[in-house]
Amino acid sequence: MVVLNKIYTRAGDKGDTALGNGDRVAKHSARVSAYGTSDELNSFVGVARLDASGEVDDALSRIQNDLFDLGADLCRPDMSKDAESEYPPLRVAQAQVDRLEAEIDVMNSVLEPLRSFILPGGSRLSANLHVCRTVARRAERLATELAAEEDINSAAVMYLNRLSDWFFVAARIANENGNQDVLWVPGANR
Repeated sequence: MVVLNKIYTRAGDKGDTALGNGDRVAKHSARVSAYGTSDELNSFVGVARLDASGEVDDALSRIQNDLFDLGADLCRPDMSKDAESEYPPLRVAQAQVDRLEAEIDVMNSVLEPLRSFILPGGSRLSANLHVCRTVARRAERLATELAAEEDINSAAVMYLNRLSDWFFVAARIANENGNQDVLWVPGANR
């Protein structure tokens, strides 16, 4: 259980921060950038939820919780020591990736196939979901950059990859099942 009774500690005043295992690293390290961007994404999901309702809001609520799981996963290095830990670290599970895939399949089943790329927009919810999509892609790029340097949970990267796809399909659903999508017209303004 987390207890936060004092918000500022001054421990990071010199530009470093503690990871989940207690190690201290620079606040600009690849690991901190990766889990910090997942936290940023979670904030944008919160903004999107202001316009969401029903099943989409329920799904976004699950995603917000998953993003905290992802942050906990990414802030804990050295997966080889997981079994030795007094408390097993929280890791993103394949079941979370599978759930996103199943939700994408259900949403996509009511959409007409795309015949053009679409521009972010249409409804406000759709536009906000596109922001989430692009931040998820950035989080994925940072996670893969981290994976090139250190061992990380492969399910975390897969989760981010599926999540950006989820946001794309959900953005189309938010545009009246794609009927209000804004289509890209190549070279329209030449």
